[in-house]
Formats: sequence, structure tokens, C-alpha cells
Amino acid sequence: MIKTLSSTFRPFRSLPRPAGVGLCIFFVAGLADGVLMPFFALWAQQDAGIPIQYIGLLLGCYAGGELLATPFVGGIADRIGRRPVLLVSSAGVGLGFILLYLTRGAVAAAFSLLVIGMFESVLHPTAATVIADVIPANARREHFALTRVMSNIGHTVGPAVGALLALWSLGLVFCGSGVALLIGTLVVGLFLSETRPERHNDEDDDEDDEGLGALGAAFRDRRLAALLVPIAILEIGASWIEAVTPLYAHNSGVLTASQIGLLFTYAGALSALFQLPLTQASARMTGFAIILVGGFALALAFGFLAVSPVLPLLIGAVSLVAVSEMLFGPLTQAIASELAPRNARATYMAAFGVVGDLKDAAGPAIGTWLFAIAARLPWLIGMPIALAAAAALAIAARRHETKV
Repeated sequence: MIKTLSSTFRPFRSLPRPAGVGLCIFFVAGLADGVLMPFFALWAQQDAGIPIQYIGLLLGCYAGGELLATPFVGGIADRIGRRPVLLVSSAGVGLGFILLYLTRGAVAAAFSLLVIGMFESVLHPTAATVIADVIPANARREHFALTRVMSNIGHTVGPAVGALLALWSLGLVFCGSGVALLIGTLVVGLFLSETRPERHNDEDDDEDDEGLGALGAAFRDRRLAALLVPIAILEIGASWIEAVTPLYAHNSGVLTASQIGLLFTYAGALSALFQLPLTQASARMTGFAIILVGGFALALAFGFLAVSPVLPLLIGAVSLVAVSEMLFGPLTQAIASELAPRNARATYMAAFGVVGDLKDAAGPAIGTWLFAIAARLPWLIGMPIALAAAAALAIAARRHETKV
């Protein structure tokens, strides 16, 4: 076990500085999410007085801003460079969260989240692009696994920090998230050099054709579309567990707000510790098999929650979701990067990022709406959806592997 965990740190030993900065962005973004997300629904319900069935819609404004901005600025890092995009996006999100702490009223909060989402739309895709710029294709799956390790370390620390802030005020979690992103801005400003490949004259027309329309890549490239559609369905379904479980556990009297934070701290720690060992252990498996196992784990998580909100099943459910995401994430992101042309890497990463935007926009809204109808309805619907989407994604992965 010690030998396996020690091998986790092998990729860090020869990590290029730009890739290290990219990993730092994933860490601070994960920290910000971890501070905020477990407490957002409780803040909306208790402090903002928003009915349960509309909480997901409010949170969806954040992802809605990302979806609105991505077609216009999703590929902008291919045109003006990675460094300025990361500086502006991380600072915009950080300052937006701090200002959101001072915002009053549901309409003002929704508008603020919409603007924050516009800045965030290029944050994760550009950080992933920086890593793809400096890491060879045969090592990208392992390094994309590292992004999830760093993000999950942030998700581990974040709920604990959020739980401390929530002792004073649920609204303070917005300040904690904002400060985390501003630290990332400082790191980019001090340590990141530009990694965008030099443009050649004969490539200018092709880039102009791509424009800033990251979503266009998904529609024009059928291989990418076949990958993104089932991933989006899986991610939307998995988001129900993150968005609804706090309400499910709290309203049933099983967990307090701080205990919910500790539950998600455990889930983040699990992913942080075992993401790379699991990626390395599954290196000899086909993508088809990896995805099917992940889909079964997600369906089983829904099954646990459908039985009862008792603590052992809650722990089992978040554990299975973590395993599922550890299997899906690095593999699908690596495939998307392999599909991208050399000078449209940020555009393809932005198109891949739309999956997360759709998850954040539609997932909580659908999940909380289903929960408002019946407490177990999200879990009963989630099981067949997870299995069907995993089967479609596994087929797409197998087609890609046969062509490589």
C-alpha cells in the first residue's frame, strides 16, 4: 500500500513549471468549490429564503454564465495566449465571489453568479490546455489524473474550511472561495510563462475558421460529439448526488451542516489519495472496461441512496461516486486532447469543459426539482440513466482506441 501511494508522486518529480501552475489552478478552483458547494443549498434555503425547488435554478445561473460565454470566448486562449486568459478569468471569479458576499436578494445573486460563470468559462479549459501544451500525448492521462488529485485535495480541504466559516455565517463561504481564486491569480502572475504554440501563416485561416466558437468543435467533429454527449449525461446524473445529498441528509435529521461538510471532505480525501494509484492500476485495462466499471459504480451509488439516508449508505454512495469519477475523468479528458488539432487545443478543451457547464447548469436544477416531488426520485431515475450513458460512452471509447 505504501509503495502504491508513493508511486503517486512520481509524475511530480519532473513536472514542467507551466504544468505545475496549471495544477495549482485546479487546486485553488477545487478549494473554492469545496468551500462553497456543500453549503450553497443550505445558504439559499436558510439565509436567502429560496424554496427548495428553485435552489438548483439559482445555482444553475453560475453554469449558465459559462454556457453563455463559452461559444464566444471558449477558444480565446488559442488566439491571445494562455497566460492573460488565466490571469483575467481567475481574478474575475475570485473578485466576483467576494462581491457576492455583499449581494442581497435572489435576483442580484442570480445576476452575480451569471457574471462569475462568464469569467469561469475559460478557467479550467485553459489550465488543462497549459498542461497539454507541455506534456507528451502518451503521458497526458496520468497528468490529467494529477489535475483531479489537486482538485480533490482542494475539495478535501474546502469543506473543512467551509464548515469553520459556516459556524459564523453561511455567507462567509463566498469570501473563502474568492480568496482561494485570487491566490491562483497571484501564482499565474508570478510563475506562468506563455505556452501557446507559435502560429504559422498557413494555420492562420484554420484558426480563424474556429474563431471563438468552442461549441462548434463538438458539432463539427463527430468523434468529439460522440464522447461529449454521454459524458454530459453521466455528469448531470452524478451532480444530483452532490446537490441533493445535503438536503436529503439534513432534512431527514441524519447530518448537520458541519457534518455534511465532513462527509464531502472524506469524499475529496478519497479521490486525492487514490486517483493516481487507480489510474496506474487500470492502465492495462481497455477504455471500454474502465467506463463500464465506472458506470456500474455510479448506478450502485444511486441504489444506496434510494434505500435510505442512513450514514453508512451515505458514505458508501459518495465513495462510489468518487470511484466512478476517478475512472471516467482522466480517460475522457485525454481522449478529447488527442482529438484536438495542434493549434485548436484550447478550443477542444473548452468544448470538453461545456460538459461541466451543462452539469452545473442542469444537474442541480433537475435534481432538486425531482427531490421536491419525492425524496427518492432522483436516485430511482439515476440508476438506469447511469447504466445507459456508460454503455454509450464505452462504445465511443472503444471506437477511438481501435483508430489510434
